Amino acid sequence: MIDSHAHLNDPKLLASVDEVLARAKAVGVSEIIVPGYDLPSSLKAVELAGKYEELYAVVGIHPHEAADYNSEVEAQLKSLLQQDKVVGLGEIGLDYYYDNSPREVQQEVFKKQLKLALEYDLPVVIHSREAFLDTFNILKEQGKGLRGVFHCFSGSLESAKRIIRELGFYISLGGPVTFQKAREPLEVGAWVSLDHLLIETDCPYLAPHPHRGKVNEPSFLPLILAKLEELRGEKIEEITVNNTRKLFGI
Repeated sequence: MIDSHAHLNDPKLLASVDEVLARAKAVGVSEIIVPGYDLPSSLKAVELAGKYEELYAVVGIHPHEAADYNSEVEAQLKSLLQQDKVVGLGEIGLDYYYDNSPREVQQEVFKKQLKLALEYDLPVVIHSREAFLDTFNILKEQGKGLRGVFHCFSGSLESAKRIIRELGFYISLGGPVTFQKAREPLEVGAWVSLDHLLIETDCPYLAPHPHRGKVNEPSFLPLILAKLEELRGEKIEEITVNNTRKLFGI
């Protein structure tokens, strides 16, 4: 298995990363992609990827931090995008649930980072919360030629269909597919075409059942995989590994 989105750069996991990686390896998680959400976390993701063979980094500025984006931040981001084992740009996008940065600023910073992804020919990792239409429309208009994934997708089945059919992007599913009252994640998990599906933990957040409420980690990925295989009635481990390798070039 490959955990396509794991915040090992988060303080909740960073202090015990050796033990976290050992537990992941013991259950068959062979590689992990560590995304940034601001400059410090992006730097830490690159540092971790340089230290551990099984880790890869994705760097970018999350919509929560969009108000801090400026030319200096962009210059540092460009430098990181050229580092070894940096395989994507993210997580980037729009978040209208928290609105930590003004929406027009989020949109502008999102567009700027999409241009960087095109410039460096890297896939994008998309964060979209309560902002699907704007996220989709910006990608449709500004992201021609881009490849990417909507990470920890929590939207509707109709939105998932548009992502795949109109953008050709991947959809990544995580812990919510195991939640007892999950509806939309189950609908999406049952429908999404296998050649557009990734799996992730999004740790330390959104631990799957029966660990819900605890600190999540990559060793919980088999629970997510098992739920999707139960839902679909077929084995999907190999195809999700191949999809992740294809998208991120690893």
